Amino acid sequence: MDPSNRDRMTVVGDSLVTPPQPLMRVALGALTAAALFTAACSSVPPPREQMAVSRSAVERASGPAGSEAAVEIAAARDKMERANLAMGREDYLSALFLAEEAEADANLAEAKARSVRAAGALQEVRESIRMLREETSRRARL
Repeated sequence: MDPSNRDRMTVVGDSLVTPPQPLMRVALGALTAAALFTAACSSVPPPREQMAVSRSAVERASGPAGSEAAVEIAAARDKMERANLAMGREDYLSALFLAEEAEADANLAEAKARSVRAAGALQEVRESIRMLREETSRRARL
């Protein structure tokens, strides 16, 4: 036994024990963090409510937004399908995140569809105003 280590040793029962070295502390900390993360992930309950809310949002957005926001609807459907697969694997954390993303994509699709419809209505109003001005101008010349 190295005499210089004797000052750092601790008595445990009938034995002398050296305290953990810095590398050992890091490894122990990483192992503890991994165990806590695993415990946290395994304690996530099935996100049934979020799945239902997301499914409803995707279905609602599919109607009017189908042609005006096809990319966003496709993304929402894909994420919803992946969320369903994650539920089947009992990967509830992934299912939750994917369902939330699907809902967000569906909401984006609805907003985009409303924007496209509003832009179309604005264009119609502008065209009507232009035609009225032309008619007014023609009548003023007569």
